[in-house]
Amino acid sequence: MMQSMGNTDNQCPEAPIPDISVIIPMYNEQENAADTIQRVADTIAPSGKSFEIIPVNDGSTDDTLAVLHRLAEGDDHIRVVSYGTNGGRGKALRCGLKAARGRYVATIDADLSYDPKYIMQMYRVLDQEQDVDVVLASPYMKGGSAQGVARDRLFISRLGNRILQMAIPEDIHTLTCIVRCYRRDVIESLDLESDGKEIHLEILSKILAMGYRVKEIPAVLTARKRGSSKFAFRATALSHIVFTVFQRPSLLFGFLGLVLTLTGLGLGVYIVALYYVEALNPNRPLITLMILFILGGIQILSFGFLASQVNLLRRDVLQSRRAISRIYSSLPPRPCDSPEGDKSLSEKKSA
Repeated sequence: MMQSMGNTDNQCPEAPIPDISVIIPMYNEQENAADTIQRVADTIAPSGKSFEIIPVNDGSTDDTLAVLHRLAEGDDHIRVVSYGTNGGRGKALRCGLKAARGRYVATIDADLSYDPKYIMQMYRVLDQEQDVDVVLASPYMKGGSAQGVARDRLFISRLGNRILQMAIPEDIHTLTCIVRCYRRDVIESLDLESDGKEIHLEILSKILAMGYRVKEIPAVLTARKRGSSKFAFRATALSHIVFTVFQRPSLLFGFLGLVLTLTGLGLGVYIVALYYVEALNPNRPLITLMILFILGGIQILSFGFLASQVNLLRRDVLQSRRAISRIYSSLPPRPCDSPEGDKSLSEKKSA
C-alpha cells in the first residue's frame, strides 16, 4: 500500500500558489540532479515569477534521493517526491502532476538534453495566448534540430513520430517529447493511467480528445552528457504501435479488410474467366476461398467501423469530463485547516 506524506491539497485558499511548477522525473540521476535543478532555478528566477521544482525520485538505486534531500534542505523552491520501487516515467509524472500546485505546470528531462530555457518560452506562450492550453518543445518542426544524438536513435525517434502522426488529428511534429507546459485546468481534467513513457502519448491523446489546443515551439535536442540512457527500444516501439492502432483502428482493420475483400473479388474474376474458357476445375475450392475472403474482409471492415465508433464515444466522454472539470474548478474552494504545503513529499510502502 502506498502512502503519501505531506500536504498536497491544492484547494487551500491560504496556501501560496506558484506561477510555475516544474516536474523532473529522475531515475539514477545522481550525476545530473544538482545541475539540472540549479539550471531550472536559474532560468526561472530572473523572470520574477514564483515557482516550485518537483524532482520525482522514481525508485533510484543510486544516491539520487540523498542528493535531492540535500538540495531541498537549503531551498524552499524544491519539493521532493519519492517512492521506493522504480515504476517508470509514467508513474513519476503522475505523482509529480498530483503534487504540483502551480498555475502552469511544466515537465522536463533530468539529463538536460533540452535546455531549461524552453520552460520560460513555453510559459510565455501560455501567458500571452489565451487560446493555447498546452505547449510542446519540438526538435522535429521547422526551426528545431537534434545535435550530437546517435544516428540510429534519431532515426528511430523520427520514424516513430512519423508513424504516430497518423494517429493524431492535429499537425504535431513531436509527440513523444517530455518537455511540455500545461495550464492548471488541463492537468486537473486528466485521469492518467500509464506507468511507462507511453504516458506522453496518453496525455496528448486525451487533451486533444477533450478539445484543448496544442502549440509547438522549435527546440534543440542534444545528447545526454552524463549518466546512462533509459531508452528501451522494444517497449517504446510496441507502445507506439499499440497507440496508433488504438487511436486509428481504421488503419489496421481498414487495410486488412480491404485486402481480403479485394482478394476475394479478384478470385471471383478469376473463377469467371476460368468458367468462360471451360477450364474451371470443380475439385478446386476456389469458390469457397472467394466467399471466405469476401466475408472475412467485410467482417474485419465492420470491426474497424465499430472500433471507430467506440473511439468517437471515448472522445465524447472525455469532452464531458472537461466540462465537469470546468464546473468543479468554478466552485468556491473548500475550507482548509493547514495553510502551508509541506516541502518534501514521499511515498513508501507500509504493512
